[in-house]
Amino acid sequence: MAQVSIIIPTLNEASCLERTLRYLSILNPPAREIVVVDGGSQDETVAIAHQAGVTVVAAQYQGRSVQMNLGATVATGEILCFLHADTLVPDDLVTVIETTLTDPAIACGGFISLMQGTHVTRWSVSLHNYLKTYYAPLFFRPHLFFFKGLRLLFGDQVMFCRRQDFWQCGGFDAAMPIMEEADLCLKLTRYGRIRQVNRVVQSSDRRVAHWGVWKATFIYLSIGFLWGIGVSATNLKRFYEEVR
Repeated sequence: MAQVSIIIPTLNEASCLERTLRYLSILNPPAREIVVVDGGSQDETVAIAHQAGVTVVAAQYQGRSVQMNLGATVATGEILCFLHADTLVPDDLVTVIETTLTDPAIACGGFISLMQGTHVTRWSVSLHNYLKTYYAPLFFRPHLFFFKGLRLLFGDQVMFCRRQDFWQCGGFDAAMPIMEEADLCLKLTRYGRIRQVNRVVQSSDRRVAHWGVWKATFIYLSIGFLWGIGVSATNLKRFYEEVR
């Protein structure tokens, strides 16, 4: 049986969750389990998850970090994969993840995120998101980049790691409303390198469509830079509105 547990934090994701779960239903081989951790949705999110036959957990508190940690406590696989509800994955996802982590020198991995909308592919934003996985740690943590193999992965990149390493480093910081994935990468460098796999996942462009390309790029750059120099994620969250 596959050892990959897929954990999806949700909050009012009815517009995209059904499609995401449909992609997950044709994984070959299938995941060990799919755990949807809901933060109190007021739409049909929970009903959609139940209809798909996946495990549904109600979180007492909202927040991706809290919800993903809760999902990790429920999951039974030796490998944890954290997936956003608006991201579509290839059907060989499980094989790619398990093959990547057969290398004991790799502690964590993620994919290349291609941001797409109904009628457009955001090539420039996607390219920037790919490059910042490399230039952000090079700029802010060069010693970890060169000597520990640090890459900074973000939520749209479908992060995965071993359950043991996840809990040994403390999991996601429950106090962080954003940048929790990058923070986890920093902590996981104690156990090995962070690898961006040369495969693509498709992420929704809903924030870019709402903000516009230039505003979105400015926000992404600003939040990353300010977090890198030590500004708390709690303060930065007010510049990063939720878009559904």
